[in-house]
Amino acid sequence: MRKLSTRRRHPLAGIAVLLVALGVVGGVYSAVAPEPAKAATASTQDVEAGRQLFLIGCASCHGKNASGIETKRGGNYGPSLIGVGAAAVDFQVGTGRMPMAKTAPQAPKKDPEYTAEETRQLAAYIATLGAGPAIPDDEYTDTSGKTAEQISEGGEFFRTNCTACHNSVGAGGALPNGKYAPALDGVSAKHIAEAMITGPQQMPVFSDDVITPEDKSNIIAYIQQVQDQPNYGGMGGGGLGPVVDGLFTWIIGIGGLVIAAVWIGAHGARVKKK
Repeated sequence: MRKLSTRRRHPLAGIAVLLVALGVVGGVYSAVAPEPAKAATASTQDVEAGRQLFLIGCASCHGKNASGIETKRGGNYGPSLIGVGAAAVDFQVGTGRMPMAKTAPQAPKKDPEYTAEETRQLAAYIATLGAGPAIPDDEYTDTSGKTAEQISEGGEFFRTNCTACHNSVGAGGALPNGKYAPALDGVSAKHIAEAMITGPQQMPVFSDDVITPEDKSNIIAYIQQVQDQPNYGGMGGGGLGPVVDGLFTWIIGIGGLVIAAVWIGAHGARVKKK
């Protein structure tokens, strides 16, 4: 017992216990941590086809090795794409934001310049240049079986993390320096998921460690449900919030009543008497 007690007081005993504890914590976390979204591995033919498309349509801004091209003033024509992942390419090219038609504070959504197959090939090539988020599989974007409770949870996440820019119903909103948060109406579930994991332009990145893939799916389900809801009160006012709705009420509602009162006062029976 005395020998065992002596070993317990050894100067390295604390370090050994700490290392064992860290190993146990790491093992438990790896077992219960949320699994990140994964996509199928691209073929060699897709990668080569994507490289050819990149050299023709993207290298003039992003460089032949996709590391970006700097300007004399220290800026860049196009940022480095090394490590952005396939999801970023699929979002930017699939929504028509890239290639940009002209220089602007923000790349707007427009009709895509590339087909779905070409977009997939470009994404496959960029994915080989460095580790990055993959294009989410359908299991992470399919919301057909969501329950009311899951949609409600998605709404809580959306209102906590997204409404400051996108509005409570995804109508979008203005940001400083000519930038803006786009409206989410009509955006596909895949592109919403890709935006959350890549953080395009002004949007922050919500990794799978911050918001799990299941919670992201619930957010997408909430956005889709809000878009399908009818305006029970009549005119929705664009869903821009209580301040804008109050402004509409003040100008149109009270303003209309004032105009009606003035008209009645000007055309009353006593006005016509001489």
